[in-house]
Amino acid sequence: MADSIRVAAVGDVHLGTESAGSLGPALATLPDHADVLLLAGDLTRHGTLAEGRVVATEFADIGVPVVAVLGNHDHHGDEQDDIAALLGDHGITVLEGGAVTVRVGGRTLGIAGTKGFGGGFAGRCASAFGERIMREFVSHSVDLADALRVALDGLRTDVTVALTHYAPIEGTLHGEPREIYPFLGSYLLGEAIDACGADLAVHGHAHAGTERGITPGGVPVRNVAQPVIHSAFAVYELPVLVRSRTA
Repeated sequence: MADSIRVAAVGDVHLGTESAGSLGPALATLPDHADVLLLAGDLTRHGTLAEGRVVATEFADIGVPVVAVLGNHDHHGDEQDDIAALLGDHGITVLEGGAVTVRVGGRTLGIAGTKGFGGGFAGRCASAFGERIMREFVSHSVDLADALRVALDGLRTDVTVALTHYAPIEGTLHGEPREIYPFLGSYLLGEAIDACGADLAVHGHAHAGTERGITPGGVPVRNVAQPVIHSAFAVYELPVLVRSRTA
């Protein structure tokens, strides 16, 4: 039985129609280093189905399970549902307010995921008041964070990971202009993660941010945007502790 689970992750690969084959050499080595690959959104440049086909081809049949959330770029062309379905047809699990359990050497890894949304962080955040468009903005963030909370709460696995595109904390945004923090994440995601517990939280979106942070409740957070990790993927080894979420 595995004493640890190796989680590879990357976000913000922004593949275009000319990107076919660009990740192949690096991904060929992935099964030697990791048990699963998490994709933290912004897989395409403009959210077109043609770009989605490139993503599907690049990440299909790489030797480990692949679990993804979409990002804001993947929504830009209003083809996000078709992109998610296409990735699913290629064996890539796309989460939006749901969860999946992956078996690794007799152990279980639970992944709960959502794109998430903006709104800012405690003390400096938007509120659902005023114009309808502002109320809709904040309500969208609330709804996705609530869905993440429900998905996490439903997992009973040895190791648990929260996967989002938008950031759940400020700490991994350091390096970005503070003025745009409200558009990079929401404290509501962090609250959902802390309420249910997780062994790791993974996100992307903040290209100029910092890789490592921690939620107020002590959950490690990793910003795996490719411009931050400067690699095809980063690997995090998560120990399988005596205490588990199977009780």
